[in-house]
Amino acid sequence: MAAESSASASLNIRLGLRENWQQFSLLVLINAFVGGMVGLERTVVPLIGAEEFKIASTTIVVSFIVSFGVVKALANLVSGHFADLYGRKHMLVLGWLVGLPVPFMIAWGPSWGWIIAANALLGINQGFAWSMTVIMKVDLVGPKSRGLAVGLNEFAGYLSVGVTAFLTGYIAQRYGLRPEPFYLGMGYAALGLVLSILLVRDTRHHVGLEVAHHTAGSEVISFWEIFRRASFGDRNLFAASQAGLVNNLNDGMSWGIFPLFFAAFGLSVERIGILKAIYPAVWGVLQTVTGPLSDRWGRKGLIVAGMWVQAVGLFLTAATRSYGWWFLASVLLGLGTAMVYPTLIASVSDASHPSWRARSLSVYRFWRDLGYAIGALSAGIIADLFGAAWAIATIGVLTFFSGAVVAIAMDERRQVNPKNEAR
Repeated sequence: MAAESSASASLNIRLGLRENWQQFSLLVLINAFVGGMVGLERTVVPLIGAEEFKIASTTIVVSFIVSFGVVKALANLVSGHFADLYGRKHMLVLGWLVGLPVPFMIAWGPSWGWIIAANALLGINQGFAWSMTVIMKVDLVGPKSRGLAVGLNEFAGYLSVGVTAFLTGYIAQRYGLRPEPFYLGMGYAALGLVLSILLVRDTRHHVGLEVAHHTAGSEVISFWEIFRRASFGDRNLFAASQAGLVNNLNDGMSWGIFPLFFAAFGLSVERIGILKAIYPAVWGVLQTVTGPLSDRWGRKGLIVAGMWVQAVGLFLTAATRSYGWWFLASVLLGLGTAMVYPTLIASVSDASHPSWRARSLSVYRFWRDLGYAIGALSAGIIADLFGAAWAIATIGVLTFFSGAVVAIAMDERRQVNPKNEAR
């Protein structure tokens, strides 16, 4: 690390948002394109399964989310390790290369198997591209503004998810479910790849500078030791990992079940698109507030409250039968997720040494995004057996108890600056 520190000095590398605003802003824009790739599917793809391919089983319809979630979780798991070995930029470009065929496969795939395969590729795209935008922003700003950095990153990604979910619903209402809504994704993938190749710079020297100023000594530890710590060996990392899993468990459920649930009550594709858009849009916008608040107020309280607000939103969705109540419930889901999402990533960064932070974040993101698959599959089975409302309410109960686990297990100890960081 001494060599990296001297290299950092020779390159005039500095930590901070103001000092690195150009690269930071570029990564915000790129993550908007990353988020848009997921937004393509939020409204339209479950309806393609039910209406175009005539799939009666909810479990089979949500199988595309299962393939996405499992592959994304595994891609997350290795992305940090590969980023440390080969550089952040290379992994970002790889993510975009794998994502290029996705919108074409969904737009013209002749069978449901093509949709599932496209979502496996989308999982790799998200696991590498989104992971790298998060890790690189955390590298750039240093420890004082992690919550702000993550909040801005997730703001761009999930606002784009919401806007794209609305646009695809609008386009599908007027032109049909395929292929027109997916032209957006073709543009996102092309722009994301070109910008990543031509303009993004790697951040490994920023990591070297932070390590040089870190008061605690750098440990040489294996990937599996990091996996153990982030999964259950460290109480803060365990609390964050289980909350992340349950957060995306309820998101995976809403992705697959909500469009079918709303359509069963006669809602048009366009109105379903609005409901599917408001949740990630509120989530995205409010992260610009909740991320910085977690830097000031601490992480634990926002995470616990956010999980419980999500639970209320899910119970309200399951218990009501009108568009107005569902709109309010979607706002609550967005608010709760905004409180939780950037705060969890910042809390994992706090509890990790900079020399293994990328790998620790990768393990956290593995557990978090495995929630997509678990949520979609379990909700599909419950919906087939007992109905969609029961599936939604059951996930709401799990979300409430996950917040209680954070309240009990997490220890509020936060790193505040590079020369006085609590561990």
